[in-house]
Amino acid sequence: MKKLRAAVIGLGVGEKHAEALASSKSCELIAICDHDVTKLAEVSSRFPEVRAASRDSDILNDPKIDLVCIASHDNYHFAQTMQALVSGKHVFVEKPFTYSVVQGEELVELADRKNLKIMVDHTFLFTGAVRKIKELVDRKELGELYYYDALRVNLGLFQHDVNVIWDLAPHDLSIMDYVIAAKPEAVVATGEKHLNGVEDVAFITVYFPKRIIAHVNVNWLSPVKVRTTLIGGEKKMLMWNDLEVDEKLRIYDKGVSMSTNPSNLHQLLVSYRSGDMWAPQVEQIEALRAETAYFLKCIEENSKPFNDGEAGLRVVRILEAADRSIRSRGEAINL
Repeated sequence: MKKLRAAVIGLGVGEKHAEALASSKSCELIAICDHDVTKLAEVSSRFPEVRAASRDSDILNDPKIDLVCIASHDNYHFAQTMQALVSGKHVFVEKPFTYSVVQGEELVELADRKNLKIMVDHTFLFTGAVRKIKELVDRKELGELYYYDALRVNLGLFQHDVNVIWDLAPHDLSIMDYVIAAKPEAVVATGEKHLNGVEDVAFITVYFPKRIIAHVNVNWLSPVKVRTTLIGGEKKMLMWNDLEVDEKLRIYDKGVSMSTNPSNLHQLLVSYRSGDMWAPQVEQIEALRAETAYFLKCIEENSKPFNDGEAGLRVVRILEAADRSIRSRGEAINL
């Protein structure tokens, strides 16, 4: 089978994408691009047989390229993805997918019409920890879900053109979307600007059917770096600490049950269950390489990636609703 020919635009985080594509047996990295000629020369020295370009149009209009990885600045995602699709290329695009629902819908419609694949780089979905969480939730190990609570905070890095929601929350919202696999009903968000004119602290609450509630706290002003997620169900509870080296996941056989006294309907009987804690084995995976291999396989087999343009669009819908809610001082935005 003929190898797919790939290119990368944007060599900041895109340098790792170039490495993943270059190491793949099912594609050939034939071009890299960056407007920063110093960065371009640096990365090009590692791939001497790969064509280097400083203009993205040289990549996007090249008919020899089958797929392009877009890892440029977020503001360019829409225009570059649009041009790549118009030119008949599959697209692997960094998060966030776009900066508006309208833009995302336009890209999804165009890709469908031209039978091209879009995959949004939600790399965490390919980590061993998230794969295990998905497996446990799908097997009903936790029972029916009650809540999803994520904390992603650190000191900086401050952005000037996007707020902390668009910078950090796509990670947790994409994981939430993947794990819960239900359509959210409404979003409530609050946040505040302290330093550079954009929200640097924010709290997002997402309401789902069946009384599932999700909460995401993102913050550039924390004195410590924290990456934890709690998922509670009727049977068990789960804690994921992404900064842990050994026991990233812990499952707690803990819960609460309530019943009413037959002689007094207003008297609740509460019983607590406190069983064992166990740490399941988490597969050690190079997530980006696994994600890249998965995208190439989807193209070869003409199958739909689970983190496709629609998945990216679902995240953008929540981000856009969160922005609207913040502007309205926490008003609920229906989805």
